[in-house]
Amino acid sequence: MSKSITRDMTKGSPIKLLLKFTLPMLVGNIFQQFYNMVDSIVVGKFVGKDALAAVGATGSSIFLIFGLTFGLSAGISIVISHYFGAGDYENVRKSFATATYIIFTAAIIMGTIGFFATRPLLELLGTDAAIIDKSTTYMKILFAGILGTATYNGISGVLRALGDSITPLIFLIIASILNVVLDLLFVIVFGWDVAGVAIATIISQVLSGVSCTIYAFAKVKALRMPIKEFKPHKDIAKRCIRLGVPVALQNSFVSISMLALQSVINTFSVNIVAAYTAVNRIEQLVMQPSTSLGTAVSSFTGQNIGAGKNDRVIKGIKSGVILILIFSLIMTPLMYFGGESIMGLFSRKEDIDVVRHGVEGIRITSLFYSFLGLIFITRNFLSGAGDIKIPMIMGLIEVVSRVTLSRYLAGIMGFHGIFLATALTWFITGIVGSLRVISGRWKNRSVIR
Repeated sequence: MSKSITRDMTKGSPIKLLLKFTLPMLVGNIFQQFYNMVDSIVVGKFVGKDALAAVGATGSSIFLIFGLTFGLSAGISIVISHYFGAGDYENVRKSFATATYIIFTAAIIMGTIGFFATRPLLELLGTDAAIIDKSTTYMKILFAGILGTATYNGISGVLRALGDSITPLIFLIIASILNVVLDLLFVIVFGWDVAGVAIATIISQVLSGVSCTIYAFAKVKALRMPIKEFKPHKDIAKRCIRLGVPVALQNSFVSISMLALQSVINTFSVNIVAAYTAVNRIEQLVMQPSTSLGTAVSSFTGQNIGAGKNDRVIKGIKSGVILILIFSLIMTPLMYFGGESIMGLFSRKEDIDVVRHGVEGIRITSLFYSFLGLIFITRNFLSGAGDIKIPMIMGLIEVVSRVTLSRYLAGIMGFHGIFLATALTWFITGIVGSLRVISGRWKNRSVIR
């Protein structure tokens, strides 16, 4: 077993291990967000608010298709982390081979569905006629390149299950820089509009996925095997799917709630759609510490559950909660008072209404960042422990809360109700996850015992 890039998280200080895992992944996730953020900044600055709204109108639809695919990756990571924690490297290899077949098959199926369902889905959501053609083009290109995205996300999930958050970071940084260069080249020089940013994203993700895979094979002995052994294994496939499907459904529930929210947003003016797009991109960035720490908690929990160390698991979740609350206390005033400057990055000077609406939205949601953090920490903890049904239920709760509250509050508060609905959804879901963790009913759910 190569010790150069993998990390055994069953020994040592939980809070130090979480930080060492989280910090590289945080940097990586921030660069990951540059894919979408740079797309929005480039089209917003150099094409206009219609193009910004067109890119933003696709977010929930893309996440629905991609989320179903990559939910399977999360289930596979749980299985691999449990085997790795138990020191069963033969089954780590078998799980990796099985995972490759599952992820690629799911990506091809969902990418094909997404490609052909793009226009009907956008029409179903009531996307404005002024932007629907651009939105369709953007989505079709991303779905056509889904295998590149699946490759990177799949190998990254495997490496993180083995305790390595640095290797995915290295290749993601390179790809993000390439994405910025290609965005500027394709949009400003070639004039390809939203198609340019989509093509730049796909090229960057393909290169990062292939490069990361090659490097992982070279450095991690646990992933190497003869070609004849690189085949799916029935029992492991059942475990991966049993764990992955609830996570995929959880992602789909969140996506459905976002689709419902998007349909409400689309009833407002292009200025508000553009403002929501910018706020959503900003909050995707704000979420990254929560996402990164949540993944660290999942890997830590999975390895220690596999090793049968429940006491360390409890220390890990406590450390995770402390860290995320500290981060939330820092980010809330920063976003509340600095929202105008940040919104200015996404809009031209003449689009003052876009900035104003965005700032008003940020000031509502920023007050609930701690509950957003709790969602990621508790959901990933429970998934890592093998308690997979509750994260799925949390996703269902998000659907009910976001759909119900957005339609009701938008009706009585206008577009402000959209942002308040999001904030209250975070609050409700975060509380549900916390109560499950406190109950202790996640114990003794190792998927390999």
